[in-house]
Amino acid sequence: MFRYQSDTSEFSAPTAQVKIVKIKVGEARTVSDATLEKILNLASVHAEEAEVYYLQSQDTPIEFENNRLKSLSTKALQGVALRVICQGRMGFASSTDLTRLDDLVAAAVQTSEIGDPADFGFANDLQITADKTDFTPPPTQELVEEGERLIEQIHNYNSEILVDVGFSVRSGSVKIATTRNVYAERSSRVVSASLSGNLVKGEDFLQAYSFDVMRDGVPDCDRLLQELLQKYQRAEQQATIKSGTFSVLFTPRAAASTIGSLFKTILSGQAVSQKASPLAGKIGEKLFDERLTIFEDPRIGASACAFDDEGTPTSRKVLIDKGVVNEFYWDRRWAASAGCEPTGNGFRSGLSRPSPGLVNGCMSPGKTSTEDLIAGMESGLIIEQVLGAGQSNQLAGEFSVNLDLGYKVEKGEIVGRVKNTMVAGSIFEAFKNLVDLGNNPEWVGGGAYLPCLLFDQLGVAARH
Repeated sequence: MFRYQSDTSEFSAPTAQVKIVKIKVGEARTVSDATLEKILNLASVHAEEAEVYYLQSQDTPIEFENNRLKSLSTKALQGVALRVICQGRMGFASSTDLTRLDDLVAAAVQTSEIGDPADFGFANDLQITADKTDFTPPPTQELVEEGERLIEQIHNYNSEILVDVGFSVRSGSVKIATTRNVYAERSSRVVSASLSGNLVKGEDFLQAYSFDVMRDGVPDCDRLLQELLQKYQRAEQQATIKSGTFSVLFTPRAAASTIGSLFKTILSGQAVSQKASPLAGKIGEKLFDERLTIFEDPRIGASACAFDDEGTPTSRKVLIDKGVVNEFYWDRRWAASAGCEPTGNGFRSGLSRPSPGLVNGCMSPGKTSTEDLIAGMESGLIIEQVLGAGQSNQLAGEFSVNLDLGYKVEKGEIVGRVKNTMVAGSIFEAFKNLVDLGNNPEWVGGGAYLPCLLFDQLGVAARH
């Protein structure tokens, strides 16, 4: 799938590479371009600076629930978000009604009267657009038939499993323009697939799931099927474990939900600027095992993009380099508050204001296969799925997760599923007891690329 270079300087991928084409001011533009230009012209009458963000998206979900087709629908969104700087203060407004642009500008200008002081400027001097995809997703009927096939295959293993299948075909485009000579445009087409099963036996409830996201391609449904069946096969036998300290292996999906999300929180420029991150002031310090390298590469993955939602170019960055805290990621607002340069990490949810976010979070793999890591465990746990994000204090570097699905390992063999079990610790202590990272990283949800992680002496609490 992806090839890892040992010096952590490069990934190569067969798909989802971002290509950039420079554009010239004055080239043919669409109706949305004319809208952006009109908004900027209206805002310039009242504001020193203006930034307009245009979002258009379409999502076609196909959902099977409890073995049956539940819904087919198409959801569409189109709108703009406007930020202005008026008399040194920030104003903001957004709208999905593109026929009332005067009202949009008036609202943004009015909010600036009570807005925060603008201690940063909008992006400047950027004129790029990404190549449009020529990928054509499968027709709806084909995906419906694939869902029916997956349900049949699972029922061949166990007809009592209630199966949910979901597909989503999403396309969208983003455009950003500012009064400081920015026009940037990108588009994407993404197909996601999810497969889950619910098996109820008396008071025992077992849910297993698998999912994948592909840009300009279709997820491998047979791989998702085999992953799901393997989870049920490993859970056929019950096992118990006592409370104590054990070796714990996080699969890539479990690692993304716990370890990955924790690092994403404490490496954010916002948490650092607010002195809420335990890594604040630690640039250049070696706080973790030298085998740990965390980086972002905006050129690869389902969310690959050349610029963020503020019009700042994205770039590859090594956040933790061989255990050393190397840098943080910043949007424009929090970078200015800390006296740093923005790193192209200002992203939005819908038409909201931007905040710090990662295109993807990647972790360099180790040298040991997952099978060998398991074989080397004398006694411990494999965490396959976790419940929610846990009840941990992430800003202190702590994690605490309840197992949604996990297995006990004895003398290198998986002996059965464990229930009512929780694992807790801190990343600082955990990486002091790192056994190794797996050599086969996986994409998780299109936004994380991680191997499995094996730690020794993690705290385990079990209730019987």
